[in-house]
Formats: sequence, C-alpha cells, structure tokens
Amino acid sequence: MESLKKIFIICGEPSGDLLAANLASAIKDLNPQIKILAVGGAHLAKTGAEIIYQINALSVMGFFDVLKKLPKFFALKKLILDKINLENPDAIILVDFSGFNLRLAKAINQRIPTIYYVSPQVWASRESRINSIKKFISKMIVLFKFEEAFYQQRNIPVTYVGHPLIDIVKPTLTKQNFIENYQINPNKKIIALLPGSRKQEIRIMLPIMLGAAQLINQKIPATQFIIAKAANLDQQIYLDECKKFNLDFKIIDGLTYDCLNNANASIVCSGTATLEAAITGNPFVITYKTNIFNYLLYRPQIKIPYIGMVNIVAGKEIVPEFIQFKAQPKLIAASILNFLQDTNSTNALNQELLKVKSDLGQSGAAGRAAKAILDFLQK
Repeated sequence: MESLKKIFIICGEPSGDLLAANLASAIKDLNPQIKILAVGGAHLAKTGAEIIYQINALSVMGFFDVLKKLPKFFALKKLILDKINLENPDAIILVDFSGFNLRLAKAINQRIPTIYYVSPQVWASRESRINSIKKFISKMIVLFKFEEAFYQQRNIPVTYVGHPLIDIVKPTLTKQNFIENYQINPNKKIIALLPGSRKQEIRIMLPIMLGAAQLINQKIPATQFIIAKAANLDQQIYLDECKKFNLDFKIIDGLTYDCLNNANASIVCSGTATLEAAITGNPFVITYKTNIFNYLLYRPQIKIPYIGMVNIVAGKEIVPEFIQFKAQPKLIAASILNFLQDTNSTNALNQELLKVKSDLGQSGAAGRAAKAILDFLQK
C-alpha cells in the first residue's frame, strides 16, 4: 500500500461529505502517507483532506435548479480535470452525486482507476446509467446487499461493505444534558422535525411539517417541537418559516442524532435522514414534496414503489410515506398521533426498524471500504 501517494475524492452534498469523510479517515488509518485531495465540505476538511472546492452551493433540487447551476458545474468539472492533470492521483473516488459524477467519470475515461462509493440509485430509476458505470467505473463499492446482487448480475466489479451510518449515527449528549442544554420540558412529548439539508427543501418542507405540528399540538397540547437544523444552512431560513406558526419549538444546530434519539416521534424529509432515523429506532414518518414540474418529470422514471431508503431496505412500507400530493399536514399529523397514542403501532415499528438496522450490516463499513479500495489499487 505504501506505493500509493494520492487519492482524489469527489462528492457534492452534505450526506456524501459525511460518508466521504469517514472513508477518508479509514484510508488514512490504513496508509497515513496518502495525500487526499477533495471536492467536499466541512466533514472532509476535518480529516485533513486538501479541499480544492467547497460544496456549499452545489446541492440541487430538481431539473430547473440543475439548469440554473449548469455554468457552475461546467466550471467545477474543468477545475477537477485540470487538477487531475496537475496532480496525477493514483485513483479517483466518486461519492454519490451521480448526475455530476458519472459525467466526470466519462471525461476521465479510465485514464486513472475510478471507483464509485455510494452507488447511484440505478436500481430505482434511469437504469440506462448502468452503461456509463460499465464503461467508465473501475469498481463499485456498495452499501446495501441488494446492490451487490444487482451489479453482479450485470458483470460489474463490486464489493459490498455495509452501511457506515451504523457507526456514525450516535447521539453525543445524554438525555439529561440534551434537556438541560436546550431547555426542553421533560413533561411534554418531543416531536423532531427534519426538513432536509437544502434551502429549497426547508422552504417547501418546513411549513408542511409545522402545519402538521400545529394539528398535533391541538390534539395533544403537552407537545413540544425540535427542528434539526443542517449545519451548512443559515438559521434565518428556518426562522422565516417558523414565525408564521404559534408553536413551542427549538431550533437545534448540528445535533440531528440527538434530536432523533430524544424524540417520541419524528417527521423526516426523505433522504439519508430516513436511514439515520431507522438506526435511532424511534417512530417516524417520511415526507417529501418538490415543485410540480420536477415531480412530473422524475416520477415516471422511478420503478420502485417506495421513496424512503428504510422502506426499500425493508422491501415493504414499514414507515408511512407522505409524498407530493399526500404531503399534507393533516395526513402527517394523523400518523404521528397514531404513534403517540397507540403503543402497539409503535412497538411493531420498533421491531421492523431493528430488522432494517441489522440488514445494514456490521460495524466497520468504512474500514472495509477503505481496505477494498486500497487492495484493488495495489493489484
């Protein structure tokens, strides 16, 4: 492994930055001499990676947002390719962010070993992207067992490592500290709201969640609401939406796992957070809404019946989903009230969530991924 000098990691969203940072740390543990260059965010920066581009403004939500940011993506692609020519890394590791990363892989065209970590969801939609993966990706490192079978059937080199969130999703505070630090009322039920990590998501999802919160509070006045704020976003975005509602709420910055761990129930925007909530094990519902044009454009391409990763892993809808036209406060509120008032529903879901957690694999996924990547490059 000592002969490897330099690896270039590219991600584009906060969830990818978190997983990429874990991988980068695991690679450094195995080979401290490797220099890591990255397109990433705060998590990757903390590992000591040299950040050549900060991803703060890269997140997109839907086709029209992509169009608006095209000049930025073209400039970034040129920057990365220039940096590759200058630095001549031993490998490129692409992390999720498939719209951009698969185009970048095509431009690299296997001149350098190109490894994909966190597979594009080709098993859910736009399976034609498998052709690009076959041509331009040297190896897939996947987080789900069903993805391993998917790629094996298509003769694409693949290694399954399990999901690193098993190690990452850990609360940092005791319940007592959490209650004291954030002046939570211990006599009231706690409902956590996780409206996403992009500005556009907050503006669409938070009012729906707060509307549901208001209805829950009318039925059970002894409730309070905690909003898990994404560390990469300005608090004012949240305050702008919250001032329209008369509720007992706290905005808690950068402690998503503590919010989920201490909540009696949660309302979660679809995405990586649904797996984080599943690992925590407390009851929750999944919701998502985008503008109607994006929905009409993307919905026909989705070939699976569920949107939440927790339900995809379970192979059935264990967590209620309220997507697009069903993303209504009254429907979401009714589901949360059911969890708060019916212990049988809560217990049944807890059992299903334990199975999902078990299906995500054993602890140590990032270490296994790092070893698989370095072994592959040595060969």
